[in-house]
Amino acid sequence: MKHRCKWPGSDPLYIKYHDTEWGVPVHDDRILFEFLVLEGAQAGLSWITILKKRAGFKKAFAGFNPVIIAKYGQNKIAELMNNKSIIRNRLKIESVVQNAKAFLDIQKEFNSFNTYIWRFTDGKTKKNSWTHENQIPAATEGSLSMSRDLKKRGFNFVGPTICYAFMQATGMVNDHIVDCFRYNEVGATLVVAR
Repeated sequence: MKHRCKWPGSDPLYIKYHDTEWGVPVHDDRILFEFLVLEGAQAGLSWITILKKRAGFKKAFAGFNPVIIAKYGQNKIAELMNNKSIIRNRLKIESVVQNAKAFLDIQKEFNSFNTYIWRFTDGKTKKNSWTHENQIPAATEGSLSMSRDLKKRGFNFVGPTICYAFMQATGMVNDHIVDCFRYNEVGATLVVAR
C-alpha cells in the first residue's frame, strides 16, 4: 500500500487528483487558467466540492478558453447563474469573466501566462520538506506577492491563500509530505526552497 498525504482521505476522486495532478508542474496556459478558475471558485468551499463540479465548470466555461470567456456578457452570466453543475455565485462567475480579460492582457504583455506566473518562483518548483501536513502554510510571501500583482492587474478571487493553493496545484511548490510516494516523483527535477 502506497503512503500518501492524508488530505485525500478515502475518496477515489480525491486520491486520483492527489496521485496524478497535485504538485505536477504545469506550463500550459489553458491549464493554468483552469486552475485559476477552480481555485477562485473554491473560496469558502472544500476542494473536493470543486473537483466534483470540474466537468461542469469545463463545459460551462468553454473548456476554460479565456478568449471565449472574456466575451461573456450579462445574458451568459444569467444563464450560468442557473447552471447547477457549477458554483452559482454571481461574484465568482463574474470574476471568471474579468479574470479571462486580465489573463489575455498578461499573455499579450509576457507572450504567455506561463512566463508571467512562474516568475514568482524564479521559474522553478520550490520543493518543501514537510513531515506533517499541519506544517504546510496557508499562504507564503510568494503567494502574497503573486496575489498583490494579480490584483493590480485586475484579477479577482486571488487572495494569498487562493494563490498558494494555485501554486501547490500547479507544481510551483511541492507540498507533498516527505513520506508521500509522490514527494520524489513530482520532485525529481526540482530545487529546494530556502
